[in-house]
Amino acid sequence: QVQLVESGGGLVQAGGSLRLSCAASGSIFSINAMGWFRQAPGKEREFVAAITWSRGRTYYADTVRGRFTISRDNVKNTMYLQMTSLKPEDTAVYYCAATGKVLVTVVTNYDDWGQGTQVTVSS
Repeated sequence: QVQLVESGGGLVQAGGSLRLSCAASGSIFSINAMGWFRQAPGKEREFVAAITWSRGRTYYADTVRGRFTISRDNVKNTMYLQMTSLKPEDTAVYYCAATGKVLVTVVTNYDDWGQGTQVTVSS
């Protein structure tokens, strides 16, 4: 099992930037990839971005490609999400998650989840 702790959420104006962090501990060896997901009120949890742990291959949802950048530090066992040009529709609770599976954009493939961090973008 992998334990995940997110940090870095907050309130920002449209056009601003935030960086989220996700610290992992526990069975790190079991991780194939880590991802960021978000859930807005009344909506389903959706994929945002993912990164493979060993090679650092990245995946993005179309809605955030070009604005968000996912990265990881294997020494610190930490994943990041740099968010720029934020829009009000990016407002959501952001979750980090870890998976040992190959299909890294599928929310149901993730077994371990953080507690979530709120991101609010004001217009």
